[in-house]
Amino acid sequence: MDETPLPGEKPADYVQRLAETKALAVPAGPDEVVLGADTTVVIDGEMLGKPVDAADARRMLGLLSGRRHEVLTGICLKHGGLLTLDWTVTQVWFARMTDADIEEYAASGEPMDKAGGYAIQGLASKFIDKIDGCYFNVVGLPVALVYRHLRG
Repeated sequence: MDETPLPGEKPADYVQRLAETKALAVPAGPDEVVLGADTTVVIDGEMLGKPVDAADARRMLGLLSGRRHEVLTGICLKHGGLLTLDWTVTQVWFARMTDADIEEYAASGEPMDKAGGYAIQGLASKFIDKIDGCYFNVVGLPVALVYRHLRG
């Protein structure tokens, strides 16, 4: 699946579009529910997807170091012929990382398949000063948001 943002696409629209694409790609019977989700990290207006290599991971971590950024996750629930789209955002504050911190974390391999190049639930947890919003959103699935839609 091509995860390239469309020209001028806003982060909330981007994560919802990818979540919808994922949900629609899964065949399902009329009584089955399919959940698609996608997450991106935004800093200075730039969406940070998954790093393409270790150098890209180091670049992303350098941007995040000592600063606040946003994590957006879009969801799409498919049930029968109906689609429900939504998204949420969490603010995350990173501690200042030394060059050695960035190098060590990038070398761990953990950043390579994570939006923004980090996993809050993994080794990067020691760099998170605080968050405002849903922790599970930063992990990649805003559980409470999904549950509200499943109940409704």
